[in-house]
Amino acid sequence: MIIYSEQEGFISPIGVRFREGQDKNIVLPSVAVGVFSRQLFFHIVNDAKELNATPVGYISCANFERDVYVINYKGVKLTFFMAGIGGPTIACDIENLAKFGVKKFIIFGNCGVLDDSIEDCSIIIPTRAFRDEGTSQHFVPDSEYIDLNIKYIPEFERVLDQYHMSHTKGYTWTTDAIFRETPEKIEYFKSRGAVCVEMEAATISAVCMRDKLEFFTFYYAGDSLAGAVWDPRSISGHVKLDEKKIVPVLAFELACLIK
Repeated sequence: MIIYSEQEGFISPIGVRFREGQDKNIVLPSVAVGVFSRQLFFHIVNDAKELNATPVGYISCANFERDVYVINYKGVKLTFFMAGIGGPTIACDIENLAKFGVKKFIIFGNCGVLDDSIEDCSIIIPTRAFRDEGTSQHFVPDSEYIDLNIKYIPEFERVLDQYHMSHTKGYTWTTDAIFRETPEKIEYFKSRGAVCVEMEAATISAVCMRDKLEFFTFYYAGDSLAGAVWDPRSISGHVKLDEKKIVPVLAFELACLIK
């Protein structure tokens, strides 16, 4: 049983940390783009030279660190980070970055699909997340589901149209346990209207709702759990990487519209 509390926690977000020579007085750009894929993340910071990705600090966890960058996309400065996998980590990311000035988050990554008609690598816009995880329960009271993307769907659809990208809108199933996506659970959430499964959406919504932050989260379709056997399709970050490189561009375009 999870006990929900309105009180503040004993430990507050630390924020972004700094290495020798980095500006400790920095205020981050107010719109942050986070990507779960390390391949897409390193493509942006190492290969996309035109974005001038500059490390300005880092997010620290007990056993690893991730650099936070400022990029310049079409003259607009954006915060850019590799989003932590799972509810607890992405919750800490959001609250730490918000402490240094981020007010709007665009977070995207791969998801599993529960409907084989959703094409591999195509875009999914979730509108509701079933809360089959624990982290979100600590930020807003318990409920079966939580709404997603209350703002910015029309703006994002304009971006998709501009880039001739097809997409699916529907519900998502947020789980804590990737190896417990059982046939029974898959069928249950499919019957409730879920078209995909992932590990962060419910938490992103709950944290942003509690902390009065704005957000938009979306996915590109990966493995399929819709059939009698699991189909990995393009779940590996290295598979169809050239095709996936357009996905960060979609996020950056939306960031420019909502800045």
